[in-house]
Amino acid sequence: MTEPNLPKVAVVGRPNVGKSTLVNRLAQRSDSIVGPMAGLTRDRLSVEAEWRGRRFTLNDTGGLMEEALGADATRTITGKVASAALDAVETADLVLFVVDGQAGATADELALVKRLRRVKAPLIVVANKVENRNQEQGIADLWSLGLGEPMPVSALHGRGTGDLLDRVYELLPEPAEVEEGEEIACIAIVGRPNVGKSALFNRLIGEERSIVHDEPGTTRDSVDSLIEVQGKRYRFVDTAGIRRRAKTHEVEIYSASRTRQAIGRSDLAILVIDAGEGATAQDQRIARQVADAGVGCIIALNKWDLIDEPEMAKITERTVEDRLQFVDYATLIRTSALTRRGVGKIFPQIDKVLEARVRRVPTSLLNDLVHEAQQKAPPPGIGGRHNKVLYATQAETAPPTFVLFTSGSLAVSWQRFLERRLREEFDFSGNPLRLVIRERVREERTR
Repeated sequence: MTEPNLPKVAVVGRPNVGKSTLVNRLAQRSDSIVGPMAGLTRDRLSVEAEWRGRRFTLNDTGGLMEEALGADATRTITGKVASAALDAVETADLVLFVVDGQAGATADELALVKRLRRVKAPLIVVANKVENRNQEQGIADLWSLGLGEPMPVSALHGRGTGDLLDRVYELLPEPAEVEEGEEIACIAIVGRPNVGKSALFNRLIGEERSIVHDEPGTTRDSVDSLIEVQGKRYRFVDTAGIRRRAKTHEVEIYSASRTRQAIGRSDLAILVIDAGEGATAQDQRIARQVADAGVGCIIALNKWDLIDEPEMAKITERTVEDRLQFVDYATLIRTSALTRRGVGKIFPQIDKVLEARVRRVPTSLLNDLVHEAQQKAPPPGIGGRHNKVLYATQAETAPPTFVLFTSGSLAVSWQRFLERRLREEFDFSGNPLRLVIRERVREERTR
């Protein structure tokens, strides 16, 4: 995760020049997906880096090609990727233009020169894949780009990256001051491929940050965006779609891993479901990951504009009730990223779930509720014993966790009953509740 006021460094270049490998090397982490196939990175991925005490944000981008930036750029996937990369350049404080040092200046780089010369921010030409001194001699033709002295590096082995970071340090502006103590909620948008996650994400954040296209699995990395709505700041994470294992390729294994990480570090997950298909077995598995992670949950039935018959609407909603019973606490919102229907309801619900996530119940009120629940419906007997709750306390928030000190085991059905009463009384909207049972230890009688 990155802070919004850190200086931004855009890492751009044509496909397969090693941009993501360079980002991983400079940030000393492995957030960007890398591999031998060209075009792995499509969305803008932001990671935080630090050098000589100076923190900054590295924006990894997809392949930037002049030929993809024509009049029809928004209609093709390569055009959208290139446009997003260009947006990153225009908002950056510093640009790293990465080229393949072994290939030299290609027609792609030469075609982009006019655009890059107009960039207001400082620009460094980074000649990547330069593994030794002999190869350094071959980068002389990169001077012909007219963008300054090329810096030779090997992102794979780390050669020359320290010198590059020193140059970045010199050119970066001073970061703006940070408000101390500010906590920003993290919200992950998750779901199967091609259910409209990125389109919904873009509607929420108000800009074309993720690539939206009708090809399933377009988003391969998790993309963070910090936005402010009515004075409140939120961190949104658009994640790659999770497929069934039988259909998972090598790249998608990395994407699924990123998605699980995004869920784990989030406060709330918006599970996007295709309304035309209803909740599937794969939606069920993703919802289980959300529930197991203990994060809040909102279910967005997206593409609701395609539901034009009441009977079809009932069938769709019934699949959610049947398959996702274990997250029945999640609010269901019918949305259409295309028409904006229901999108305005998401932020009020987000606030409600986040507020409930940190709600703490006074011990006296909690024990009053438990006593009343036992009077109304005593826990059923187990093994001939009728056990009860002796004392209850809330141990944690996020998620709300309650410890029940009991005289023995409690039936699961009664635990569910108590959970319903807690929700009714204290409104833990959209959040899982955890009940921890602590049975009283009986001392064995000795003769």
